[in-house]
Amino acid sequence: MQLRDAHDYDPTWMTKARVKRLPPNRTDVAIVGAGLGGLTAGAVLAQAGIRVAVFDQHYVAGGCCTQFSRGGPRQRYNFDIGLHYIGDCGPDGKIPQILGGLGIDLPVEPMDADGFDILVFPDFRFPIPVGRDRFRDRFVQMFPRERRGIDRYVRFLREIDELLGRVDRNKGRMSWGIAWHAFTRGRLANKYRNATLKDLLDSCSTDPQVRAVMAGQNGDYGLPPSRVSASLHAGLSNHYFHGAYYPRGGGQTIADRLSAYIEAHGGSVHLRREVARILVEDGRAVGVRTRDHKGTEHEVRAPAVLSNADLRVTLEQLLPADALPAQWRERSRNFEMAAAIFMTCLGIRGDMRERGMNNANYWQFDGYDFESFYDTARDMTPRGAYITSATLKDPTTTHHAPAGISSVEAMTVLSGKPEHWGLSGAQAQQQACDWDYKNRSAYLDLKSRIEQDLIGRVDALFPGSRAAIEFCESASPMSHIRYTRATDGTGYGLAATPQQFFEHRPGYSGPLPGLYFAGASTRAGHGVLGAMLSGQRCARRIARELGAPLPA
Repeated sequence: MQLRDAHDYDPTWMTKARVKRLPPNRTDVAIVGAGLGGLTAGAVLAQAGIRVAVFDQHYVAGGCCTQFSRGGPRQRYNFDIGLHYIGDCGPDGKIPQILGGLGIDLPVEPMDADGFDILVFPDFRFPIPVGRDRFRDRFVQMFPRERRGIDRYVRFLREIDELLGRVDRNKGRMSWGIAWHAFTRGRLANKYRNATLKDLLDSCSTDPQVRAVMAGQNGDYGLPPSRVSASLHAGLSNHYFHGAYYPRGGGQTIADRLSAYIEAHGGSVHLRREVARILVEDGRAVGVRTRDHKGTEHEVRAPAVLSNADLRVTLEQLLPADALPAQWRERSRNFEMAAAIFMTCLGIRGDMRERGMNNANYWQFDGYDFESFYDTARDMTPRGAYITSATLKDPTTTHHAPAGISSVEAMTVLSGKPEHWGLSGAQAQQQACDWDYKNRSAYLDLKSRIEQDLIGRVDALFPGSRAAIEFCESASPMSHIRYTRATDGTGYGLAATPQQFFEHRPGYSGPLPGLYFAGASTRAGHGVLGAMLSGQRCARRIARELGAPLPA
């Protein structure tokens, strides 16, 4: 399939068509949610001639991998929602392999190989380079007395990289052979496979600065060291050691190309049409009841239903209450969600390079204690920020900001529970979905306070930024709930704790025959790659069970 470059690719007309398009009465696979998991699954299935219909309540496809636009044709901004960089996009990278298998090309821009993530602490900076060995050498050079602990940490990263690589080559499945390899040749990977990052750090160093560098990318999964799986942390770090990139045109281009692929191969994508109910008959999922933005409902029958929606929403709201097995009902209530993100989007006059910004992400921290970094529920005050610029990461694309202006996005980790944003009662999550919070003074005051905090952090790192602001708009975790229906406003899905990682995470088959899962809360994990892998693996399972197995 040939598509224009992201520079001039305009999906506006497609979006309008997807809103107006009538849903089918029947399809082979009904897909709930047009996030990257659902879209990847839909594309893989459509490639095999299996009819798919994808439904999403948002006005644009992509889930967290979308952009929002502001301004007229001559003063247009396009800001990324959830994708700010991706890893491992070299010729043999996993994301290019998935898309390449569909014949989809994704142009990317490499980020600064000498420091794609720059950790900014109160009294020093640490640029994380591409390449695990290069990272190790820089780390030891800065902390020579900690060589032994650093080498232990890097060895764990290497062993996990090899372990997860073997699992990936086995289509995401653990085997006795892989387990035996980990036991005999991956001593640290085997020892800390089901441990927390804190457990690993305790064995490497007591120096708070060294520990902070090791855990500095924690905002990529939204958990403190005492909660996150050491294996997940290692997998994420290795992902970017293989190279850090930004999609040319922004994250929306991935979703747009997958959506267009589905449509070009006989499937359909329907926007502003939510799934109100997954239909269940005789204990089996048999289709979905959709509802458009005007309230008109329509039933679509399908022998397979794939939910790419939030896992708890799927289990507790989309399925009939009496259809869910008791053990799954209890399991869903006990799921722990990751933290949420508050984001401030800025248009700043001038070239941010002149203020000291590079083609990199800046992780600014007030201190070295990442446990307190996540203890935000009591005061809803940021303890740091993640700052990045699509204008610098993608200099040949002009749609990120008007000429002469740089787009800058500043984010911070906060609680996404509705009660911490002034919503209360049993219907708090629904109030967020319905936008009932938008004019409440308590919400607006809190949002303004956090926004000003983030602007201050941008200005402190890149002096003169505040005085040059031409555009400012912020999105809270409640905004995320409104557009994606995510529990507690998180884009990470289930918290990647040891108790909710590897085989402890839901697989791709749901609790009912005919029901399947894809997305951030499944076994492939969160993030762009995790979502896409979940879609690919789920599609293979569905095709096999529909009697049309896909080639290996």
